[in-house]
This record gives sequence, structure tokens and C-alpha cells, in this order.
Amino acid sequence: MSHWEADVLLKDGRVAQLRPITPDDADLLVEFYSRVSEESKYYRFFAPYPNLSDRDIKRFTHVDHHRRVAFVVTMHGDIIGVGRFDAPEDDPTVDVAEVAFLIEDAHQGRGVGQLLLEHLAQAGRERGIRQFVADVLPANQRMQQIFREMGYTVDGTFDDGIQRLSFMLDPTDTSIGVMQAREQRAEAASIARIFAARSVAVVGASRRAGTIGQAMVRNLVLGDYSGTVYAVNSAAEAVSGLPAYKTVQDIPGDVDLAIIAVPADSVSDVLLDCAAKGVHGLIVISAGFAEEGAEGRKRQRALLGLSRSYGLRLIGPNCLGVINTAQAHQLNASLSPTMPPQGRVGFFCQSGALGTAILESVSRRGLGLSTFVSAGNRADVSGNDLMQYWEDDPATDVVLLYLESIGNPRKFTRIARRLARRKPIVAVRSGHAMHALPLGHRVRRTTLPPEALDALFEQSGVI
Repeated sequence: MSHWEADVLLKDGRVAQLRPITPDDADLLVEFYSRVSEESKYYRFFAPYPNLSDRDIKRFTHVDHHRRVAFVVTMHGDIIGVGRFDAPEDDPTVDVAEVAFLIEDAHQGRGVGQLLLEHLAQAGRERGIRQFVADVLPANQRMQQIFREMGYTVDGTFDDGIQRLSFMLDPTDTSIGVMQAREQRAEAASIARIFAARSVAVVGASRRAGTIGQAMVRNLVLGDYSGTVYAVNSAAEAVSGLPAYKTVQDIPGDVDLAIIAVPADSVSDVLLDCAAKGVHGLIVISAGFAEEGAEGRKRQRALLGLSRSYGLRLIGPNCLGVINTAQAHQLNASLSPTMPPQGRVGFFCQSGALGTAILESVSRRGLGLSTFVSAGNRADVSGNDLMQYWEDDPATDVVLLYLESIGNPRKFTRIARRLARRKPIVAVRSGHAMHALPLGHRVRRTTLPPEALDALFEQSGVI
């Protein structure tokens, strides 16, 4: 059942986890149920149901994951939504199952129900289920909307005050399009929150000249960032004229984005500090991860697991940072002292050295970028995420990608083909260039040394 586990993105770009329920979830389920409103409980059980009995808890958490399948969505280790389907256990030939959901009120409207239905439908198809049915109270408009928005053909009957909805699980062009559109919006939203950060904390900000922490603070301030910059240094009272806080949690205001420039073995502790503060995104400049062998890869996997379990998006580690040239959200959260002019090109790269060289070349030639991301080891945020964002970004007309590897080739191809219908893409993969044009899906591959990349950009007419 491990293939049913997934990191998922909600509508607002927050990361959550979806997985099968287990008997060990009994206490979490009780806590979750205590946070659900009486109205939502009534919609779920069609009667006042203030508490779960011991029998209920056992029935809900002990499932065979064949005829009875149940998933939970969690954030910060807490359950925020439960979905399940039940088919008759005494007749394995029945291919119809009843599906039901319960979402914590504070998280309703964030796409939790759609995610549960999407994954339950896939699990149902694997288990030979061809149709879902659901009994819904007429007043429960939100639940009816979830079923209809998923792109399935929904039939409905009404009897004794209860509406019974039913639909076949066979994927349709519409349902597949709906799922891909949901994915695109969620991933784009998660990146947009980073580019439009209203406040940034630099953890590891330093008073010493030539340090990464000092450079990050300087580049933010000199880059005309209009938001609030916070310096975090446990051993200083002030950094570059800014008051210094010992931890991120000590900062009095909200923090949208944190830049981490501390030794690798301290990064996880900083991440936990950021999670407790409610930070959305992390840019980990620190090295000492997968680029340093087996021990570094182990440290990076642990970092990624922590970031996802607490709903954080992670750029890096071992990265250069991000840049946004839009006047309303101008942001140089990178090690590059050069802020490129505003332009119509979005640029993603993994190599910090190449990124620095291109940024210098762009500025020297008077060219421009809309946004720039150096992903370093690319533990989380990848070129796929950026393509999802740039697809609907009105400030970007052309996309440039420098990739050392392609994590999910199928997803990359699917997104790139869709994006290339609207915006030209130049993708370079460690010595090979793939120039995708908006019309059709023809790809030309040529050998290209990295030092010739800026020449390719000019020849392609993309900057």
C-alpha cells in the first residue's frame, strides 16, 4: 500500500500528506473529530453525532484496504480530512462502493475533498470497483460540488430526503483534464507565494564581511525589496542595521519566506523553528547535502521529509536562491549581487555557477528576466513546479531551463508539451539542448557546452 502514499498540494500551495489509514491513527482520529463542527458531523452521519464510540473508531481505522479502503490527509502530523469507500465484503463480485468524506472545517475549500476523491477513485479502479455512490443531504452543497467538479458524469436520484449521487470511475478526458488543472493551480500557487513573499527572514545573518548570511541580507536590501527583512542570529543584537532575533519564532510579525544559511547539521532545527512560526517556503543556501555523498544524501532525505511533513516548500539545498524582478514584488533572495533588469523570460537552473554567469551576462547585455530560480540539489521544488507557475504568469513569455537531471520524465514531458503550445521553451540538460517551439511537439537536440548557453539564448531570440 506504500504506492498509495503521496505528498499533495492544496489549493493554496500548502503541502500535505495523503496515506492509507492505520489502526495507529485511533487517537489522531478522535482529535480530528473533536475539531469538526456539529454541522459537518451532521452532514456526514445525517444525525447529531457529537462523539465517536470505541466501536466507531475501530471500524474506521481497521480496514482491509481491498473492499474497504480509507485515506487520511495530514498536515503537521494532524489529520485534516478522512475519505473512504466501502464495498460489500460478502460479495466480491459487486463492483459498486459507497464513498464518503469528512473534512475539518478550517480546511474546507482547500481542495482536500477533491484530493481524497481522486486518490480513492484510483485505489477503487485497482481493486476492481467501477462505480462510486454517495448519499448526500440536499443542504450539503459543498459535497455535491466536489463530485461534479471532478469531471465525472454524475447521476442523481432523490428519495426520502436523501440525494444519491453515482458515477463511473473510468477516467474521461474531462476528469483527467480536471486533475491536471488542479495539479497545475496548486503547484503554481505554491511558487507564487515564494515570489510574492511579503516578509523574509535570513537565518544565519551575519555581521562578518564576506559571509553568506551577510550577502543575503545585503542583496535583499539593495535589491529594493519592498517587504520586511528580518535577521536571525542567536549571537548578535543587530545585523546590517537590522535588529537580530535569536530564533524565527521570536520575530514579532509573520514570516512568509526563510533563507537558511547555517551549517548543514543545523538546518533541520531551523526548519522546525520555521514550521512552528508558520513559514510557507524555505530557501536553503547551505551546502553539505546530497552533493557530498551517502551521508549528505541521508541528511537531505531527512530534510525533505521534515519539510513535507510540516507543509513547507523547499528550494535547494546548496542553491543560489531566487529572484523576482516585478516592481510590485521585487525580490533578490539570492547570492547574486546582480539584480537583472525586468524582462519577459523565466529562468530555472540547478547549477549555481552557471546561474551566476548567466545573471551577469544578462545584466551586462541589458537583457531582462521576469523570475529566476536556482534549485541546487532540487530536493523539492523542480523545473516542473516552475513550468506550472510560468504557464499562467502574465510576466513571462519565454521559459529557459538548465537541468542536470529530470526527476519525473513523464510529468516533465506532459507539462512541457502543454506549456510549449503557449510559450517557447529552451531546455538544456548538461551538454544537450532541447528547443521546444509553441507549435507542435518537435524537439531538436544538439550538443551544447554550458559556456555557450547565453549564445543559444540570443540565437533563439528568447531574450
